[in-house]
Amino acid sequence: MKIVFLCVANSARSQMAEGLARALVPPSIEVLSAGSQPTQVNPHAIQAMREIGIDISGHVSKSIDQLDLSDVDFVITLCADEVCPAFIGSAQKLHWPFPDPASQGSSDLERLQAFRTVRDQIKEQLIRWNSNK
Repeated sequence: MKIVFLCVANSARSQMAEGLARALVPPSIEVLSAGSQPTQVNPHAIQAMREIGIDISGHVSKSIDQLDLSDVDFVITLCADEVCPAFIGSAQKLHWPFPDPASQGSSDLERLQAFRTVRDQIKEQLIRWNSNK
């Protein structure tokens, strides 16, 4: 089975979802993430994940065009207010809208807290999805 998490920049939500899924689903499931306009992994995402024992510091933002999506089983988009990348294919499509934590708050501490909140919401959603599939 292969799961791909998609967002625009592949810098925060999709990167955290990839790290969380790798920690929560069986190792036989391949987990990837990508974006339609990749940038770089947000340092707040790395810190928020490190706080729960998951290291995504080696992750790199990837374009959806860089991945082989021919055998993907699930595509999960995580955008809330932005236009999510479109996926044309036979994979089951799920949409889990979470606000972009990078656009939240006016200080580093407030932004980090937004990353923690979204991280925890993604984790809860993954746990629910994994137990129901």
